Amino acid sequence: MRGKLLFVAGAALGYVLGSRAGRARYEQIKTVSGKIWNNGNVQKGVHQAEEFIQDKGPDVAEFVGEQTKKVVRKVSQKKDSTTS
Repeated sequence: MRGKLLFVAGAALGYVLGSRAGRARYEQIKTVSGKIWNNGNVQKGVHQAEEFIQDKGPDVAEFVGEQTKKVVRKVSQKKDSTTS
């Protein structure tokens, strides 16, 4: 998700910097994006996403940690069995 956001931000920045319209186009994009970001429905979605992440984040971190340990154990076992 973060990668997608960075890509979109980079693409927007590249468009603005490469745009022949220059500053005027930048201001137009800035105004429209500000209106979208400050829209009540968008902020409601942002708030819901924040709550979801706060609620599920620890569970996801624990799951990923457990799965990582399992993979490390399996790789270690295979490495040990191939070197014997």
